[in-house]
Amino acid sequence: MLNKKMLGALNDQINEEYYSAYLYLSMAAHAEAINLKGLGNWFRVQVLEETAHVMKFFDFVLARRGRVELKAVAGPKTDWESPLAMFEDTLKHEQQISARINKLVKLSVDESDPATQAFLQWFVTEQVEEEAAADEILQQLKLIGDAPAGLFLLDRELAKRVFTTPAAAP
Repeated sequence: MLNKKMLGALNDQINEEYYSAYLYLSMAAHAEAINLKGLGNWFRVQVLEETAHVMKFFDFVLARRGRVELKAVAGPKTDWESPLAMFEDTLKHEQQISARINKLVKLSVDESDPATQAFLQWFVTEQVEEEAAADEILQQLKLIGDAPAGLFLLDRELAKRVFTTPAAAP
């Protein structure tokens, strides 16, 4: 069973994961509005990943006899000056989520909750992957600079991304 402090922190994380999905949905809409359908696809896949993260937290809270308390989700930014700016924001956001996950891990240790600590290890690993993926595209966009042909090729590559259902929670 989750204690009150841990339960509150996990419910806050559910809200943050929903915000992540909203942010990426907003980025998908922006990318597709400027005819970068491949970037839009990449962000649509991110929406599905973030929603899967929500459900991992949701199911974990319920399995530990906690009560899920859904909160209002803040509206995300809706406009970016360039694909580069979108991926700068993406990397920054993923770094913020990583910091939040790390704080949850610390709280689970401080609260002597090894079950939650074990559950969170999946997210620690996932965040390394999330940051690396965003940074890779960011670095490519920096190399492309103002070369439209490079952006066209990257957009075509990002269009190939597909959603893969994450492994079941431990």
